Amino acid sequence: MTGAVSPDDAAMVDALEEVWTRIGALGAGLSEEEWKRPTEVPGWSVQDNMTHLTDLEAMILGRPAPEHTAPEGLVHVKNDPGVRNERYVDARRAWTGADALEEFVEVTHARIAQLRSYSVEDFAADSWTPMGPGTVHDLLPFRVFDSWVHEQDMRGALGQPGGLDGGAAEEAMRRIMGTAGYVVGKKAGAPDGATVVIELTAPLAQTIAVGVDGGRARVLDEAPDAPTVRITTDGATYARLACGRGDPAAARAAGSVRIEGDEELGARIVDELNFLF
Repeated sequence: MTGAVSPDDAAMVDALEEVWTRIGALGAGLSEEEWKRPTEVPGWSVQDNMTHLTDLEAMILGRPAPEHTAPEGLVHVKNDPGVRNERYVDARRAWTGADALEEFVEVTHARIAQLRSYSVEDFAADSWTPMGPGTVHDLLPFRVFDSWVHEQDMRGALGQPGGLDGGAAEEAMRRIMGTAGYVVGKKAGAPDGATVVIELTAPLAQTIAVGVDGGRARVLDEAPDAPTVRITTDGATYARLACGRGDPAAARAAGSVRIEGDEELGARIVDELNFLF
């Protein structure tokens, strides 16, 4: 990189290169049937998840969008951003997986080369982000998160777990766990005085505690010994549910998510984990 960029920006670029390199290696060994296999993202195959990542990085590089219109009436396309995303994905849907992978590798290599050339001023420059206007510095954590989540979508459909350590997973889980207060307080409506401990086992093991006081939920410095609710699951399952993948009720019924204490509140929290859709 040019100049003394911040450690945070350098780490985000490293994490992007890490996750994109893994996706490239994963794709290199896939058959055409595997590329077209459906994932937990409604309407999208393994190939579609990767193509979506190609799309956004190509857009950021300033490359023209395809002159293509996706079919109308697709049940998984629910809003204007979905229409925009589907246009690129559908334009590549008839491609072979090998061709889609070649484009992904070329685009992501170009994007990493661009980011490696950036100065402090470049990272501070104005940029689009999913949350509105921001800077390149603001955008990069979103791109790491999105890339890691779609890598996991691909791996889940293929039965090839991986990518559960390293900088990309760490950043993705930071963003996911950062929604715990919102989920507990706002979405699940935990009452004043309630304390909730979310205990994640390996992979992606960590523990977070949330308390509600004065109608506001906040992360606690220490987990109480006897919380109102204790939710225990592995980190990969929690990440899936928080990103709208899988059925929370089925996960509870199967015992992959366990609730101790106030079971009604615990079930409500688990059912409301999804913060994306």
